Amino acid sequence: MAALSVLAVTALALAACTGTSLPASSPSSAPSSLAPVATANVDPAVEDTRLAVEGTLKKLVTANAKPDREAVRAALVSAGIPTANVEVSDSRTPTGLDVDAMEAAALTGENCVMGQIRDGGVVVTVLPVLATGKCFVGDTR
Repeated sequence: MAALSVLAVTALALAACTGTSLPASSPSSAPSSLAPVATANVDPAVEDTRLAVEGTLKKLVTANAKPDREAVRAALVSAGIPTANVEVSDSRTPTGLDVDAMEAAALTGENCVMGQIRDGGVVVTVLPVLATGKCFVGDTR
């Protein structure tokens, strides 16, 4: 946008110097180097799952900043993610302490929608499924 503004100001300055007028610049007449770059197509099923995971985890941490493993699992299944596709990390350490962060994953086709809960916040990303067909290393189902 800034480059487009600079281009328009430069064109107006040049027109003022030569005494001729230039047609008003519009976004559709911008040079192709300034045109928006198309983004890769996102699989609608993956995007739906990403939105479901993000919304569900945010709603969950609003009620409890440190939900336990079963609460996370139940919330994701209630959001429509099949039980077999849900993986959730432990919510407690082997010594009984709360973990610093919890991870949850929803397998969708060849992708894993990964959500992390840390300090009452939620971050969600999409990663490729592992060669094992799972999202996590080890058994967390």
